[in-house]
Amino acid sequence: MTTSGVMARNPAGSGGAEVSGFARSRSVALVGLDGHVVDVEVDIGQSLPAFTIIGLPDQAVNESKERIRSAARHAGVPLAPRKITVNLSPATLPKRGSHFDAAVVMAVLSAQGVVRVPPDTVFYAELGLDGSLRPVRGVLPAVLAAVRAGITRVVVAEENRAEAELVAGASVSSAHHLAELLVEHGADPALLQRVAIPTVPRAPGTPAAGNGSGEEPIRDLRDVVGQVEGRQALEIAAAGGHHLLMVGPPGAGKTMLAERLPGILPDLGDEDSLEVTSVHSLRGDDGCSALVRRPPFQAPHHSITLPALCGGGSGMPRPGAISLAHRGVLFLDEAPEFDRRVLDALRQPLESGTVTIARAQSVAHYPARFQLVLAANPCACGNAGGTGQTCTCSAVQRRRYFGKLSGPLLDRVDLQLRVPAVTYRELSSTGDARPEDSATVAARVLAARAAQAERLAAVGCRLNSTVPGSLLHRRLSPGTRAVEPLRAAMERRTLTARGFVKVLRVAWTLADLAGSTVPTPEHVQLALYFKTTVTA
Repeated sequence: MTTSGVMARNPAGSGGAEVSGFARSRSVALVGLDGHVVDVEVDIGQSLPAFTIIGLPDQAVNESKERIRSAARHAGVPLAPRKITVNLSPATLPKRGSHFDAAVVMAVLSAQGVVRVPPDTVFYAELGLDGSLRPVRGVLPAVLAAVRAGITRVVVAEENRAEAELVAGASVSSAHHLAELLVEHGADPALLQRVAIPTVPRAPGTPAAGNGSGEEPIRDLRDVVGQVEGRQALEIAAAGGHHLLMVGPPGAGKTMLAERLPGILPDLGDEDSLEVTSVHSLRGDDGCSALVRRPPFQAPHHSITLPALCGGGSGMPRPGAISLAHRGVLFLDEAPEFDRRVLDALRQPLESGTVTIARAQSVAHYPARFQLVLAANPCACGNAGGTGQTCTCSAVQRRRYFGKLSGPLLDRVDLQLRVPAVTYRELSSTGDARPEDSATVAARVLAARAAQAERLAAVGCRLNSTVPGSLLHRRLSPGTRAVEPLRAAMERRTLTARGFVKVLRVAWTLADLAGSTVPTPEHVQLALYFKTTVTA
């Protein structure tokens, strides 16, 4: 950006010491997935040498002073031995991370008269001591925030270029070394001849250019033997975006069914794909060179902690497993083995589709619109429920084991079914009666979702699982005769008001799969069966 105030006295590129000036550059601060453009203001005074950063910087931002000094020296333009004051504005917004390095050094060198930084540029990269530009996390949401704020030009490290270019409307520039960046912004081109630009191998754990989706090979439903009801429930869950609980003995196929749910879900649309990829970019498990198009699948171990599931950590909170499963599937195998606090923490995100992480200075919001799939044994030993083996659990132990799945959590699960053990006849059956493959089921799911999108477009919904209850009681009511079993169930106190709404949502999904324009009494009865078969 054009410098203002007292301009530098030395010519551009000289790196002389007798300088004083003021300059600005820009970067982005992330709070959750929300990005805020930050003005990096630099003032160089005539006082004794000092380097001060203000504006609520964290430890990583404060440590940038030493990285910047060393990087500038290795780029052939050492910082002036004067008092350098850096203000990150707005000053009330916490600044976290090493990605401010590039913006700060460009503002400082602009104040020295070495370069001129245009106002429509955001810098988002870490500096190495040798002057190299290092890749950082969260490039995709940061570039999105810049473009939405009207700033179209973005400068990142070379390894982050592919990720930044995923944002439509962004003009992306990248560099390996600070010297290259300086020359691009008006410094003496002779810098590139005077500076030896090292080629440093990327350290382990640094974000790499690649697909950060964590996508697994698609598993086919054809591999699942038997389990007619389980396959039907899986198709209903996929078509309407419903949550699913499967209870059955070990080896019945619960995990196989759950792992095949992503394979019958449609690809993500552009908006959802951008949001999902942004979450993975912020997590920093891998770089993102392409948008995540397949619904993600997360299956954490039952030893997972609350911060790991919901998000958190010191400093800037990172998204947890439920946000990494956004627009996909969160599978909790052996669900009663999870800590009860962890399970109950799912209740609020299941309703709102977001998770909120509060800190003393900021609040981060992450998307968490996922499909929950729970799998559980009927008891701790797994032999209850007619497996042919003797259950060694007492009645108290069985209640305690399954009691970890609290009533409020189960009430939020639309589909609940018992998965019986597979018989030898089903396992050894061959011939023409092969199960349907995932592609066939996915086609029906796609058609059902298209019918939902057309019907619900006017109310701002896409899936039956998100239809407001008030709408189901009025315009989308299937009729008095169809809901009579639900009224009776509520009077018997076997169905809650939330359960009533969820049964109607599933009934509409059954109607969409059958090509009906309104749920029939049979659809409502089947939806009620899937809601109450486990808890009955």
